[in-house]
Amino acid sequence: MAMRSVLVAMLGVAIAGGSAIGARHYLVATPAMSAGEPGTSLDMVQVIVANRDIPFGMEIQPSMLKVIAWPKEALPPAAVTDAKMLLPAEGQQPRRALKSISQGEIVLTSKVSGYGQKVTLVQNLAPNTRAMAIKVDAVTAVGGLVTPGDRVDIVLTQSQSGGLSATTILQNIRIVGVDQQTDERTEQSAVARTVTVEVTPEQGQALALAQKAGTLSLTLRTLDAEPNRQLDSVALEDILNAPPPPAVDAPAPEPVRTRIKVRRAGEVETVEVN
Repeated sequence: MAMRSVLVAMLGVAIAGGSAIGARHYLVATPAMSAGEPGTSLDMVQVIVANRDIPFGMEIQPSMLKVIAWPKEALPPAAVTDAKMLLPAEGQQPRRALKSISQGEIVLTSKVSGYGQKVTLVQNLAPNTRAMAIKVDAVTAVGGLVTPGDRVDIVLTQSQSGGLSATTILQNIRIVGVDQQTDERTEQSAVARTVTVEVTPEQGQALALAQKAGTLSLTLRTLDAEPNRQLDSVALEDILNAPPPPAVDAPAPEPVRTRIKVRRAGEVETVEVN
């Protein structure tokens, strides 16, 4: 039985390896179609598309790619038309996805790393921005429904002058990571302990101070391109609509009275003197 299991495992590995090699040879050997070739449309060319979803950071493998015909006039400038541009030569390190690529999507050179290039969160940040983590919990992170790619406003709640106040300090901030998860296509939500946001250097300074001043909460924005607007701080008294307590005048101090005892004809009488 043990020998049989080993043989079955070796057969499975051989089949998987043969499939990958076959897919590679098919992609590389498939000639690119172009205008003027016999038997082809004058307006169509061949392009490389994703045969399955390719998550951020995953190695590009032959089984993930396929060749389809595409209208030449609608071909994106950065589209990959030759599989040799994506698959490494023998002994060469593979290329990886710099951004998530959906099944059926044209593979663009801007979404693929160089051969053997390390892929981290840095490649997913916009120019002149920083990634910064903030502490959250089930309540402050929208019940764990925030996922990478969402946009949020950040609200600071703090004690001030003996009362509570809430202030929206940052708006339309992109979430780039939830705990260790950075895939924007993930549909699984979880209660996170940290959320990593994309901010400018100035926003990062404000966020660092705000974390020390009070509690940070996230409010999930809609998918619409809602413009930012000025929001005033809200105090607890504003929510309760409680009028300020009336001014109470201090009572006038009572006059100091001195009591003395007067003896008259054998009788003692107490008299108050102002």
